[in-house]
Amino acid sequence: MKRRVPGVFFGLIVMVLLVFQSGSLYGQEGPVVNSIEIRGVKRIEPGAVRQRITQKVGEPLSSSKISEDIENIYSMGYFDDVRVETEFYEGGLKLIYIVKEKPTIVKVDFEGNKKFDDDKLSEKITLAPGALADVTLIQDTVAALRNFYESEGFWHARIVPVMKRVAENEVSVTFLIDEGKKVKIDEIRIEGNSALSDRQIKKVMKTRSWWIFSFITKSGYYQKAQMREDLERVRNLYYNHGYLKATVSDPEIRLADEGKKMIVTLRISEGPQYRVGEIRFRGQRAVDEKKLRELIELKKGDIFSKKKLSDGIAKATAYYSERGYAMASVEPSIVTDEKSRTASIVINVDEGEIFHIGRIEVIGNTKTLDKVIRREIRFSEGDTFNSKLLKRSYERITNLNFFETVELIPKPKIESRTIDIDVKVKEKATGFLSIGGGYSTVDKLVGIIDLTQANLFGTGRYIKVKAEIGGSSSFYELSYRDPWFLDKPVSMTLSAYNTERDYISYDKKATGGSIGFGKRFREYWSAGATYRIERATIENVDDEASNIIKDQIGTHTTSSITLSISRDERDNYIDTSRGTRHSLIMTYAGIGGDNYFVKGLFDSAWFFPVGKTTIALRGRIGYAVGLFGHDLPLYERFYVGGIYTVRGLGFGEGGPRDDTGEVYGGNSEIIFNAEYIFPIFEEAKLKGVVFVDVGRAYDKSETFLSDLRYTTGGGIRWLSPFGPVRIEYGFNLSPKEDEDNGKIEFAFGSFF
Repeated sequence: MKRRVPGVFFGLIVMVLLVFQSGSLYGQEGPVVNSIEIRGVKRIEPGAVRQRITQKVGEPLSSSKISEDIENIYSMGYFDDVRVETEFYEGGLKLIYIVKEKPTIVKVDFEGNKKFDDDKLSEKITLAPGALADVTLIQDTVAALRNFYESEGFWHARIVPVMKRVAENEVSVTFLIDEGKKVKIDEIRIEGNSALSDRQIKKVMKTRSWWIFSFITKSGYYQKAQMREDLERVRNLYYNHGYLKATVSDPEIRLADEGKKMIVTLRISEGPQYRVGEIRFRGQRAVDEKKLRELIELKKGDIFSKKKLSDGIAKATAYYSERGYAMASVEPSIVTDEKSRTASIVINVDEGEIFHIGRIEVIGNTKTLDKVIRREIRFSEGDTFNSKLLKRSYERITNLNFFETVELIPKPKIESRTIDIDVKVKEKATGFLSIGGGYSTVDKLVGIIDLTQANLFGTGRYIKVKAEIGGSSSFYELSYRDPWFLDKPVSMTLSAYNTERDYISYDKKATGGSIGFGKRFREYWSAGATYRIERATIENVDDEASNIIKDQIGTHTTSSITLSISRDERDNYIDTSRGTRHSLIMTYAGIGGDNYFVKGLFDSAWFFPVGKTTIALRGRIGYAVGLFGHDLPLYERFYVGGIYTVRGLGFGEGGPRDDTGEVYGGNSEIIFNAEYIFPIFEEAKLKGVVFVDVGRAYDKSETFLSDLRYTTGGGIRWLSPFGPVRIEYGFNLSPKEDEDNGKIEFAFGSFF
């Protein structure tokens, strides 16, 4: 509503001014304002209005000040109307500022929205109940909603605000939405490029033309935020190829086919290509210039690359930070020579001072003992600051798998040259009870009772009681692990188990237990020794079974010692994105008992991050043989097939069989797995995987590496609150006569 001063009152003011002004010709002063009153305010404090009034009590009335006051009050944005009245008061005047407050919005809702629910739209606007019904604010909200719909590909969306009065000073606002249909990107055109091809440019862009699988990839629609990032990616692509003057225009968008399709055009001005000129360093004292040059990959005469320079600067900064120079700054400046087409680089170093670790504070551990966290921290109070150890401490605390989130927050204190470290954690459930049923691809239908506590009483100790009862098997286990036995950096593991399983040609019963000790050393290395004793019985052997199986009828005892050594540099043990893990395991049986054999396994895994995705490669090779004339027990042989070896094959199908078709395992094995892991729903920690598996187990009479089995497939992986869940389907690429074309399998436990 327009602000105004009613004519009758304004005329009165003018008349009063004229009367008093005419009197002033005879030496009298103009009308004096003896009082100022504010009327009409309900939610706004009167004092806030008074602060905007320039006309003061005790001063002569001024029409220019009154006009200014009306403008000032109206500009506060709280009022629909501002007017002024006067009354004669104590020989002068009383000024009355009368305001009409804007109504309050008590409800904001949406109608017509189908693709996005009300909560999603509410996140995109600032208008909320309690705000004043300001026309500008409402129109800004309409613009924000329209921008959101356009960013999601709904270029024909229409939004109309409707205001409805629900009380004297209260209104509701409803946004009527006609979403329209999404506009597909039919073509992305690149113009002006000659040094780099269309394919190279489009490859770095996330914006894509619509294609048949866009409903899965969610590509093919124009999103403003994503396009802004794409423009920067294209510029960086040119900078990485030496085109330092390259420019990329804002996209030109044209709708075609009656608005159903979109053509996006990017215009590029490449400019000349530059090579690296001189590279000079300034300000370094503690680090030799030769070392810094080694960290910068660019050399004189190379084609200039922004990425190589940025990577080198990051390495140089990290090099300083790992040696205590926590505030070191390494900044490049680039000077181009248009004549020689070279770019000289001056790297300015401000080393700062060496910092030490101050106070280490553990925050948020409501259950886990402080010492459980602190023993994973790779530095102590008073040590020289080292960013590499800070990162490693984060990885180790995360790999405890006791916390939803882990943060290590450095707090520098410039005066004392110290850095306090806040270790902030958020506890998660580490114990669970599972009672129910399931289906195992090996054991078929099973009933499961599983009680696990991975952080017993907050000490970091692990205890598990598990029972599985199925139609063809049963398994009972009690296990315990103390990662810091007697508060020493030595782990201790105890376990006891009883199992029965019906195979096709025989049954097996076993009872056993083990005790093991392990120790970490040199940060990434660990070694262990485990003693195991097991009493196993092979019985109910079919008459048609092979001699290999019949020869092992009866009860035998295995008394063995297993030695292991491993190096594990993975960033996260549960959900790995980078790093390696290598292990060598050797078992000797014959320390008592009547089974004699030696068994070895080498396992190597590699993880490579590619953006938000991961390439995982794993290889295993194993060998076992009976000693002193004894056969290798059936239950110690290698069985290839299943979710943990070669997916798509049944248990043992990737290995030797007897004349009846019964699998009996091999005395050697080789397995290769390749996986591509990608996010599906990051917030829920849901990922997809595609894989290729190759492998086989071999008997002594077979030629190693012959007749390898190949499978491929895909699946999903969910990092659930109770642990990792895998559901995968493997295609058998060369099924034998009695094999399936593929198998769906699932597992609850660690990935890959």
